[in-house]
Amino acid sequence: MIKKGNKLYSIFTGACPRCHQESMYSNKNPYMLKDVLKINDSCSHCGTKYRIEPSFFYGSMYVSYAVGIAFAVAAFVISYLFLGSGLMTAFIAIVGTLIVFYPVIMRLSRNIWINLFMHYDKSLVKPKTD
Repeated sequence: MIKKGNKLYSIFTGACPRCHQESMYSNKNPYMLKDVLKINDSCSHCGTKYRIEPSFFYGSMYVSYAVGIAFAVAAFVISYLFLGSGLMTAFIAIVGTLIVFYPVIMRLSRNIWINLFMHYDKSLVKPKTD
């Protein structure tokens, strides 16, 4: 399992890229479509601002393209090569996969984009007080 302190943890969970203590998103479920891109202004644990500049997340569109291609290739390989379906069925599988996973692709690309510019800082992690 991926542990806190690893960039992959922040990318796959949507956790704060600096302290990994809370989600960047106001709603953790990407399939709540009205909240899919609603991001908190800052982390309540370490104070990291998620909106570095006004159009910061426009760059994630480039990452989204690459992630979408990865999902499409995976859908093709699974349907055409492993399941032995025809090309038309493989095409339908690609389109279906991209539609179903679109909210996940959007969030994943945003997580990758912000993690390119921010790094985990162990000193920002506040110890738990019991």
